[in-house]
Amino acid sequence: MLQLLLWAFYFLSFYAFIPALISRVFGFRVFKKGRVTSEIALTFDDGPDPEYTPLLLDLLARYKAKATFFVVGSHAEKHPELLRRMQDEGHIIGIHNYVHKTNWFMRPKTVRTQIELTQGVIREATGIRSAFYRPPWGIVNIFDFMNRNKMQIILWSAIFGDWNVKLGTEHLKQKMMRKMRPGEVLLLHDCGRTPGADPTAPANMLIALEAYMEVATKRGFRFVGIAEMMTLTEKTPKRSVWKRTMVGGWLLYEKLFHLVFRLKHVGGENSCFHYRVIKYHGEPIKLADNGYLKNGDKIVEMHFDNKMLSSIALQSSSPLATGIKLLREMDHALPELARAVAKDPEAEGVRAAYGVTMIHRGADRIGFQVEPLPDGLFARTTRIYLKILTSVLTNKQQNARGKAKRDSIRPHMLLMPLEQLLMFAVNGAKNASSTKAAKTHQEVAAAKSDTSLAEPSELDSNPSII
Repeated sequence: MLQLLLWAFYFLSFYAFIPALISRVFGFRVFKKGRVTSEIALTFDDGPDPEYTPLLLDLLARYKAKATFFVVGSHAEKHPELLRRMQDEGHIIGIHNYVHKTNWFMRPKTVRTQIELTQGVIREATGIRSAFYRPPWGIVNIFDFMNRNKMQIILWSAIFGDWNVKLGTEHLKQKMMRKMRPGEVLLLHDCGRTPGADPTAPANMLIALEAYMEVATKRGFRFVGIAEMMTLTEKTPKRSVWKRTMVGGWLLYEKLFHLVFRLKHVGGENSCFHYRVIKYHGEPIKLADNGYLKNGDKIVEMHFDNKMLSSIALQSSSPLATGIKLLREMDHALPELARAVAKDPEAEGVRAAYGVTMIHRGADRIGFQVEPLPDGLFARTTRIYLKILTSVLTNKQQNARGKAKRDSIRPHMLLMPLEQLLMFAVNGAKNASSTKAAKTHQEVAAAKSDTSLAEPSELDSNPSII
């Protein structure tokens, strides 16, 4: 009996457990995340549903979004009109078996039958064959890999448990907002009529998805089908093992730095800021509110999130593109920073927000006062540090194109009086920055006439970099 159990364990490990592990963890022979600049792939399982799928298609149409639907064949054959609508509106239709059963407990021949039956339903409704397959629960067996030449297996990079109605709309929305990044493949469900799901759960999903799409659209993201996501990914160079090791080591160092110096995280998973409250040490600087930042004043010292910065740099074609995208992220994150500072007892009496960066061109447009870092030991060591950071986090092509320009660019200080920062907590990014932009430009120009910190003219002809 023991021998029989042992052989059963070996068989299941080879047939199911090991393939599932290497596909989920290492992405072996599956596609689950893209390398892109501004695209997100929405994927929907278990449908179509006669009540919720039409509402979902209406929502996608309003935002001019394309998506991928992995349909259950037994559901799809009851509603061929929904398959035709998906195709007519530019969406991709994939296969999710004929019935929602795991491949672990089916023979290879049975799995093939499940796929062929669903393929027939799709072909009869639309006239096309599907090229994409997602096994129920994302669980593959060894024979699924062998059939890869016929169909591309698609998994996901983000799953939210939206089939559970108890999750609630607000919690689901918060979880989704934390996955608003280029290349994400989001898994959602437009039908709750499968084992373990709640029939009304898609109603919560639709509300949360609309909020997600509204914010993502404003931030410049595009929603694309899985085929376009894969095509764009193939065109984006992948980092070498050495580069990935360097980035991983640097990010580990950053975590230790945050721990030792007690940096505070701002907002959700995708925020670009960390901060700590310290005292300013340096020469007095005239601020945009006509006051001065003096030696010993409390400041909110801002730090960019290097994991996010690394992701942006990998997906950008040049240092300039990296800077533009990062400034956009900063603009959206400032309200979160303002709210965090407003609630932080340690921040009482803070004079201004302060940061040092090479990414400064355009920062004045979102409300920052930009000042060159005074010459000295700190400026020189900071420049060396930021140049190393640039080499580690950006790709080889960016480094080659940007080396000469990096050599001529010096770190700058970004400053914002506390009162102006707190306006972002009330008015949001666009309102706060636009109401202060003209005033800030005038006052900073006047301030520069009273200070020795003049901006070098050479910076006017060079793009900013990290």
